[in-house]
Amino acid sequence: MAEKKLNLYYLKFLKVMKAKKLIEVCELVRGNEPGSKSYFEESNQDRIRFIRVGDISGKMDNPKFVDKDLDSLTVVEPEEILISFDGTPGIIAKGWSGAISSGIRAIRNIKPELSRDFLFYYLQTSQPQEVIKFYTTGVTILHASRAIPHIKIPIFPLKIQKKIVERLDAIKKAQELNDKQINLADELFQSLVHRELNPKGKNWEVKKIGDVCEIARGGSPRPINKYLTKSPDGINWIKIGDVKEGEKYVTSTAEKIKPEGVSKTRLVQEGDLILSNSMSFGRPYILKISGAIHDGWLLLHINNTGELLQDFLYYTLGTAQTKIQFEKAASGGVVRNLNSDLVRKVKISLPPIETQRKIVEKLSAVQDYKKKLIEQKQKLQELFESVLNKSFKDGL
Repeated sequence: MAEKKLNLYYLKFLKVMKAKKLIEVCELVRGNEPGSKSYFEESNQDRIRFIRVGDISGKMDNPKFVDKDLDSLTVVEPEEILISFDGTPGIIAKGWSGAISSGIRAIRNIKPELSRDFLFYYLQTSQPQEVIKFYTTGVTILHASRAIPHIKIPIFPLKIQKKIVERLDAIKKAQELNDKQINLADELFQSLVHRELNPKGKNWEVKKIGDVCEIARGGSPRPINKYLTKSPDGINWIKIGDVKEGEKYVTSTAEKIKPEGVSKTRLVQEGDLILSNSMSFGRPYILKISGAIHDGWLLLHINNTGELLQDFLYYTLGTAQTKIQFEKAASGGVVRNLNSDLVRKVKISLPPIETQRKIVEKLSAVQDYKKKLIEQKQKLQELFESVLNKSFKDGL
C-alpha cells in the first residue's frame, strides 16, 4: 500500500504562515462514557443530555440522558467548540449543552491571540480535516486521536480573524433563513394537502384504485449482477435508493442493466407513475426517465385521464387517508409489503376533473417553491465552503 501523504498545499501553508499547534493555543478536554446502563430515554430536572458523536454528526436522532451527579462527566455549554476523534472523526460543532462522550473533545482555555469563532470555522476547512484523516486508524470504528499533536492553526492578526468570521457568519445567517423558509414551505404544503384532499364534507366520488388504474408489478432478472452494466446503451435500473422520501420525480439511477435483461423485468416510460411495494412501501414517484423496475415496484397506469389526473393521483397516494389503508393492507406478514391485489382494493376520493386540476396547481406551486429553496440551500453551502477555504488562503 502506498504511503499516505498530507496535502502539499497545507504543508506549504503552515511554513509560510505563522502557525501554532492546536494544543499550544487551547486545551482539549475529553468526554467520558458512563455506559449504556446509565442512559435514560427521557429528560427531567435531575438529568442532562448525553452528547454522542452520532448526535453532533446528525446520524442519530434518539437522544439519551444521564444523571447530573454521575462521576467524571465532562459537561459543556452551547458556546464551546466540540471536535470528534472517534467514530466519525473531524466533526466540528457548537451549540450543545450536556455531557460529552469519550469520542468528543471540548476546546477550552483558548489563548487571547485566537478568536473562538475563527478557530471554530478554521477547524472545518480542508487543511486540518486532511490531518485528521491522515492519522485516522481502524476499520469498524475509526480513531483519530493521534492527529491531535499534528493539527496546526494559522495565527492571523485578530482584525483579519474578525473579518473572516463576519464574512462566514453572514453566509450562515442566510443558510439559517433559507432553512426556515424550507420548513415553512413544508408546513404550508402539509396544511394544503389536509385542506384540499380531505374528502370530509365534500360530495366526492369514491373508487378503488383498481377501478381507475391498471396495476402491474415489476420484475428482476436474476442473478442481477449478471445483468448490470456500465455501458451507455444500458437501461436505467430504477431502485428505491435512487430517490429520497418526499421527492416527486425519479430523475436518474445509480445502475443500468443490459438489454438482454428486459424480458425478465418491466419497462417503464417517462411520465409513468410507480409505487414502492416492499420495505419502504407506499411511496409514489413520477418518472422523468425511462427504464426498468424490479419487483419492489408497482406500475400504476390510469385508465381514463379525463376522470383522474396523474398528479392528483400522486398527491392522493401520499395522504394520511391512503397511507392508513396501505399500512392495514401490508400488516400481518414477517416482511410487510403491498401486492397488486392489495393496492387495487385501496379506496381514493375523486373530485371533478376541474377541481383536481385546481388542487394540483396549488400543491405543485408550493412544491416548486420548495424545490427552488432546496437549490438555493445547495448554492449557499457551496458558497460557504468556497469562502471558508478561500478566506484562509487569502491570509497568505
